Amino acid sequence: QVRLVDSGGGSVQAGGSLRLSCTASGYTYSRNFMGWFRQVPGKDREGVAAISPGGGSILYADSVKGRFTISQDNADNTLHLHMNSLKPEDTAIYYCAADLRWLELSPTQWAAHYFSQGTQVTVSS
Repeated sequence: QVRLVDSGGGSVQAGGSLRLSCTASGYTYSRNFMGWFRQVPGKDREGVAAISPGGGSILYADSVKGRFTISQDNADNTLHLHMNSLKPEDTAIYYCAADLRWLELSPTQWAAHYFSQGTQVTVSS
């Protein structure tokens, strides 16, 4: 059974940084793209970043390009999202995801087979 456990969320002032981490069990990182999604109340969950097995292909939502960096460590099945220059509009629940789909479409249309429980990120102005 696949289990994704994320950590690292919290509260930060605008311009600050946070690093989210996700550890997977029951899932091999070499299977398919992994990534991060986020959701705010009243809106659909949307893709933020995705990374291919081996890291050769990386995708970002336009809203986070140049500020967020996704990385993975296949040795210990850990996925990270480094978030810099955070803005209040980045406030959301962030979810680690595995086995992503529809990556050829807009990040708002990405989907995934597995999600973590989510971690809150709050950015104050």
